[in-house]
Amino acid sequence: MKIMGEGLERTAGNRLKNILNIVTHNRVLAVLAGMGITAVIQSSSATTVMVVGFVNAGLLSLTQAVGVIMGANIGTTVTAQLLRLGDISSDNVFLALLKPSILGPLLAAVGIVLFMFLKGSSRRQIVGQILLGLGLLFIGMKTMENAVSGLQELPAFRELFVAFSNPLLGILVGAAVTALIQSSSASMGILQAVSSTGVVSFHIAIPLIMGQNIGTCITALLSAIGASKNAKRTAMVHLLFNIIGTLFFLVVLYAGNALFHFPFWGDVMNRGSIANLHLGFNVACTLLLLPFNRVLVKIVETLVPGDTGTIDINPLDERFLSSPAVALEHARAAVINMGTMARDNYRLAVELLSDYDDKKLERLHETESAIDKLENMLDSYLVKLTD
Repeated sequence: MKIMGEGLERTAGNRLKNILNIVTHNRVLAVLAGMGITAVIQSSSATTVMVVGFVNAGLLSLTQAVGVIMGANIGTTVTAQLLRLGDISSDNVFLALLKPSILGPLLAAVGIVLFMFLKGSSRRQIVGQILLGLGLLFIGMKTMENAVSGLQELPAFRELFVAFSNPLLGILVGAAVTALIQSSSASMGILQAVSSTGVVSFHIAIPLIMGQNIGTCITALLSAIGASKNAKRTAMVHLLFNIIGTLFFLVVLYAGNALFHFPFWGDVMNRGSIANLHLGFNVACTLLLLPFNRVLVKIVETLVPGDTGTIDINPLDERFLSSPAVALEHARAAVINMGTMARDNYRLAVELLSDYDDKKLERLHETESAIDKLENMLDSYLVKLTD
């Protein structure tokens, strides 16, 4: 997933800031932008970390960020929809080629050739990286399914999943596993692989999926450490959105089942139904909370108090290092800023030759010191970017 995500990010990363700045003034468009960006880079964690960075740098407001975060939760379901291709069973040759057991090795082989052996074209290498990552994702999924297939015969394994029918325990386990590997898409893939054992039913899957949505917030929360107040609030919005959605639908589903005894409650789920449940839950949470986006902002402003009247704009925010294309764009902006400051200092120095003023000279020295500081920061930033 990491290899594929980096390849996709290289093709779209340098456009992300412009896209977000254009569309985030409308909350519906902001959701669509978050959904589209996350679907492209295959990681809601990467999207939310970038949004935290944009807010910290003063490029997005907290209100603008809310819609993008909601959309990111929907966009992250694309990976599960890709992995459901393993459920295809058809005599049609073309449909059979879409099965991960066949498609995975084919994509990986083509990706290796494009990525490693055809030099001279960065576009071919990027496409090769994307295909290689996708192929490895399918191969890994098939390997994991084969590894867990024998577990269905173990009574202890079945008893373990029966325990997950306790909604509180299911949510805690889903959140813990996702927080540990810092990817809801990866933990969802694990759940889809385990579904091949036939022990994952609806009432077991729903708490685990809810917990996975909460666990994926850990990446943004860690990213917000040491950031501005609004950046911390952005990470808190992500957590609050998932907690409120989980509590609401947990009450609705379990109360509804107690009253009406849903016929699907104990149905065994496969990869496709798990992917659809994941998508449906995230879409429902967004539809529920999008009209109250300003209320969410008010709540997090209460939870994370403090004045944000002055924004400490840092164009070289290290949160962007996880998205190299975005980080490089910000490094370029820093160089342009240095050039502008140096030009203004030159004009001030020429002016001082004919009209000397102590205050102007002091300002010249301060600007020169700021340029030197920014140059050192830029050197360090670019070194980290190449690691």
